[in-house]
Amino acid sequence: MSDSYKQAGVNLEAGYEVVSRIKKHVKRTDRLGVMGSIGSFGGLFDLSALKMKNPVLVSGTDGVGTKLKLAMMMNKHDTVGIDVVAMCVNDVLAQGAKPLFFLDYVAVGKNDPTVVEMLVKGVADGCVMANCALIGGETAEMPDMYDVDEYDIAGFTVGAVEKDDIIDPSRVKVNDVVIGIASSGVHSNGFSLVRKIVLKDNKIDLNTYYDSLGMTIGEALLTPTKIYVQSVSDVLDHVYVHGIAHITGGGFYENMPRCLQDDQGLVINRDSFEVLPIFKLLQQLGHIDEMEMYNVFNMGIGMIIIVDKDDVDKTLDILASHNEKASVIGYVTSEKGVKIL
Repeated sequence: MSDSYKQAGVNLEAGYEVVSRIKKHVKRTDRLGVMGSIGSFGGLFDLSALKMKNPVLVSGTDGVGTKLKLAMMMNKHDTVGIDVVAMCVNDVLAQGAKPLFFLDYVAVGKNDPTVVEMLVKGVADGCVMANCALIGGETAEMPDMYDVDEYDIAGFTVGAVEKDDIIDPSRVKVNDVVIGIASSGVHSNGFSLVRKIVLKDNKIDLNTYYDSLGMTIGEALLTPTKIYVQSVSDVLDHVYVHGIAHITGGGFYENMPRCLQDDQGLVINRDSFEVLPIFKLLQQLGHIDEMEMYNVFNMGIGMIIIVDKDDVDKTLDILASHNEKASVIGYVTSEKGVKIL
C-alpha cells in the first residue's frame, strides 16, 4: 500500500479492485481472434484467425461528450459505455469494416470501483452488441483534473474489411436510393445545446415525466446510442452497398455528404421518416429553427445506406429481419449539398 500516493489522492487498492470487478464483463466480449487476457501491457488479436485474403484495418476513436454530465447528475453510469462503443464501431462500419476489438479509457477524479464497474459493464454490453472484443483499457485516477464525482470515458476500435469491399464514394451514382435507419434518440451528439435548452434556459428537472416521451426527459436523453453493426453487416454480406454515413455531430448537412463524391448531393424527404418526440420537444423548448435542428441532431435517422434502386427491397427486408425501422428517405443528385424537402 502506498500511503504517500494515497495522500496525493490516488488509491492504488481501488484500482486493483476495479480490475477484479471488470474481468467478468470483459470475458463476455470474447470472440474469434482474441489472444491472452486482460492485464497484459497490450491487447492481442490474431488477425490470421479470420482467414481474410487482403484485410485492411479500419480504426476509429471517440468519446461521449457532455452527455456524461447528465449521467453524473442522474447517478446512472451503466449506459454511457454503450454510447462510447457505438460512436466508434458505427464509424468503422461506414467504411464497410466489421469491428474486431475495442479499448476504453476512463479518467476519474476519485476511483470508485462501483462506478467504474458500471462504466465498463456498459462498454462490455456495447461490445457484445457489436461482436467486438474488449481486449484492454486504462483507468486513470486524476485528482485536481476532475472533481471527485466526475469522470470522462473514451474508446478506440479496430475493424477489418477485405480490400475490394471497402466502401468509398466512388461507388455512389446519381439516382441511387438513400435508406435511413432509425436512431434510438439523441445518441451522443449535440448535448451542449441539449443541456443549455433543458437545464439552463428552462431549468427542467431531469426526472420530469413527459407524456410525449413515455418516460422522464432524463431517461430519454440517456437512451444509449444505437449500434448498427449486426444489421448493417448482414446487409453488407448480401447487397452491394454504395455508401454509408453515420449521422453524428453535424446532423444531416455535415455527415451525409461524407459518403458522396465531390459533385454529388442528396435530396431528403422529411416526411419519409419519423422525427422522434425528443427532437420535437427540444425544438419547442429551445425555439430552434428547423434547419438548425437538422444541422445539429440526427432527428431520428442514425445511419443511412445508399444502394442501387434494384437493391432497395432486399436491403429493407434484411434490416427488418433485425427489427430495424428503416425506410427510403431520398436519392442521390448531381447537385452538391443536402436538400431537405
